[in-house]
Amino acid sequence: MAMTFPPPYTAEDGVLAALRDDGYAVLSPAMVAAMAGMVPADIAGLQIGWDDLPLDGYLRDGGSYRRRRHSCFTVGGEGAQLAPHRAHWQSLDYNALHGGMERMYQPLSPTLTGLPAWSRLLESLGALFSQVRAARPWYVEAHQFRIDTSDGIGRPTPEGAHRDGVDFVAVFVVERHGIKGGETRVFDAAGPDGHRFTLEDPWSLLLLDDTRVIHESTPIQPLAADAIGHRDTLVLTYRSGAFQGED
Repeated sequence: MAMTFPPPYTAEDGVLAALRDDGYAVLSPAMVAAMAGMVPADIAGLQIGWDDLPLDGYLRDGGSYRRRRHSCFTVGGEGAQLAPHRAHWQSLDYNALHGGMERMYQPLSPTLTGLPAWSRLLESLGALFSQVRAARPWYVEAHQFRIDTSDGIGRPTPEGAHRDGVDFVAVFVVERHGIKGGETRVFDAAGPDGHRFTLEDPWSLLLLDDTRVIHESTPIQPLAADAIGHRDTLVLTYRSGAFQGED
């Protein structure tokens, strides 16, 4: 069994300082709930729709290991508002594998996005990020991912270590089932400093200042040769000014 490194959970009163000083922070599920002014059961109640994600038809490596949905929101003075459905776009500067093309995915389920806990989660993250970098409104893209081992191996970040072209990124690990691997790696974009750890607790959270660090997740493999495992994540990106491709 390969060695795994436990997540370096940030102290509850140190999240802002970690984002400002280090460019990233790691929150336990209990800290996520506290940040959003909820109880853990409210956060766990957001686990809706991962068993019903369509295949991602845009993978340029020919794989069939990724399922995905995508929706857009604005977060500002009027809370979290669903934006008109649009394609996901990144420049080649940030995604050499899939950049430069419009990728239209099916939206997140209204059952999920209509929950009060969903709006509170988006709003609380927006408020946190505005304390690091004053900006409102935030243009938020929400991605539901399932990476599975149906191809024998699943790649959470087939583009490799990267930035997303936004201001901040929030990566929630929602579930790990029957897998090994999926290690998170965070690197200083301007130097050699790097950190590695594995997020395993449901609804643990990695926060990233996308202007300062690059990140990746290593491939996953099944624990049993005759079984298919998966890793479910929710990725929220926060950008000031406009959605990518609109400015």
